[in-house]
Amino acid sequence: MSAQNSPESTAATARAVTMEKLVSLCKRRGLVFPTSDIYGGLGSTFDYGPLGVELKRNVKEAWWRDMVQGRSDVIGLDSAILQHPRTWEASGHLQNFTDPLVDCKSCKQRFRADHLEGTRCPACGGELTAARQFNLMFKTFMGPLEDTANTVYLRPETAQGIFANFANVIDTQRVKLPFGVAQTGKSFRNEITPGNFIFRTREFEQMEMEFFVQPEAIEEQRWFDYWVAERFNWYVKYGIARDHLRMRPHAQDELSHYSRGTTDVEFLYPFGWGELEGIARRGSYDLDQHAQFSGKDLTYFDEEAKARYRPWVIEPAAGVDRAMLAFMIDAYDEDVVEDETRIVLRLDPRLAPIKVAVYPLLRKGGHPEKAQEIRATLSRYVTTAYDQAGSIGRRYRRQDEIGTPLGVTVDHQTIEDGTVTIRDRDTTEQQRVPIEGLVGTVIERIGWYR
Repeated sequence: MSAQNSPESTAATARAVTMEKLVSLCKRRGLVFPTSDIYGGLGSTFDYGPLGVELKRNVKEAWWRDMVQGRSDVIGLDSAILQHPRTWEASGHLQNFTDPLVDCKSCKQRFRADHLEGTRCPACGGELTAARQFNLMFKTFMGPLEDTANTVYLRPETAQGIFANFANVIDTQRVKLPFGVAQTGKSFRNEITPGNFIFRTREFEQMEMEFFVQPEAIEEQRWFDYWVAERFNWYVKYGIARDHLRMRPHAQDELSHYSRGTTDVEFLYPFGWGELEGIARRGSYDLDQHAQFSGKDLTYFDEEAKARYRPWVIEPAAGVDRAMLAFMIDAYDEDVVEDETRIVLRLDPRLAPIKVAVYPLLRKGGHPEKAQEIRATLSRYVTTAYDQAGSIGRRYRRQDEIGTPLGVTVDHQTIEDGTVTIRDRDTTEQQRVPIEGLVGTVIERIGWYR
C-alpha cells in the first residue's frame, strides 16, 4: 500500500464542488430528483431523471464490460429481489444485520449509536436512550395473508442470490476455479440515518461479484490483493483522481459477520472520506451456511486434485449510486471561457449521459435539416442531443454543464463542402472534419475501447 493511499492520507487536489452545488445541478439539469417531490419527498429516496438514468446506466455498463464481458473467468447472473426467507436465516442477516439505535428523550430524533461522538443528542443536547439493535431488512408479505408464515424480505444485498445459485451455475456452465459470478441490481436497507444525497439511501443499486477460489490461504491472499488493486484502479481509469481515493482495511471489531477480512476503497467526498466499495474475504461461510440450511450439496469437484470441497470467496461489492456520485464530484469544475464563468462536468466520455450534441448555426439555409440528418446518423451509435435554441455559446454551455464531451456544429461551410465543426468540451478547441467518417471520429474520441 503506497503512502498516498494509506488511511492516514488526507491531502488531495482542490475541487470547486460542494454538495449544495452538485445537488442543485442534479435537479436543475434532470440528473437526480427527490422521490415523490410533489408530495414533499420520501426520506432519502431519489429518482433518476432523463440524464441521470443515462449516467447511471453507463456506470453499470462500464462495470459489466470490465468485470464480465472483458474477462474469461467471470460470468453473469440476475437473481430475484425476493428470496426464500430461509435464505436470510442461513446468511445470518436475520440475526446479525443490525445497527445500534438510540433515541433522544427530548426531541425524539433517532441516531446510530456508533456514529455519535458523545453521549448526548447531537441535535438538542438531550439525554439518549440505551442502544438497542435494529434490523435493517425491509419486511413484507407474500400472498393474501399478513402473518408470520407469509413473511418475506427485500434483499439487503445481491450476493445471496449468487450463493443460492452456486450449484445451478456449476451444473450448467463449464467453469473452473478460480471463477467469478457477477450481478447488478437493487438492494434495500432500512437505514437509521440515511443522508448526504445519494451516498446513503434506503433503496440503492449494487454491482457485486463473488470470486470463488481454492480454499487455501496463499491462493486467497493472492486473489484478494489482486482484486483490491483492480477495483482501486477501475475508479482511476474512469476519471477519479488518485489522491481522492484510499484503501482502508477494516479493524477486527467492524468486520461483517461473514468477513474474514475486508478492505474498503474510500473516496474523499465533500463531507469527508466515505466507502465507495468493499472487497471482502468471505471464506466458505455462505456456502457452508446454505448447505446446512438447505441440505443441498454445495461443493465443487476439482478434477485435477480429484477432491470435492467448498471454495472460498473474494467479494468486490460496489454501489452504483455512490460510484455515480463520486464520478460527478470529481468531474465537476468551474472555469472561465470567453470572459464568462461556466460549469463543466468533465466526465470520462464513456460515462457521459450524452455523447454528442448537434447544433445548426442558424434556423435557416438548410442548417436544421442537415443537423437533424447528422444527428439521426450518429444516434445509431451514441446518445445524442439536438439544440437550436439561443446563441451557439449558450448552447455550448448547456451541454458542458451536463458533461457532453463533443459538439457538432452545422454552418454555411457544411452546406458548401460537407464538413462540420467538432468542439471538445474540456479544451473548447474546434476543428473541421468531413461528415463522411464523422461516426468513426466520434467513436474514437469517446474511447470506448480504451
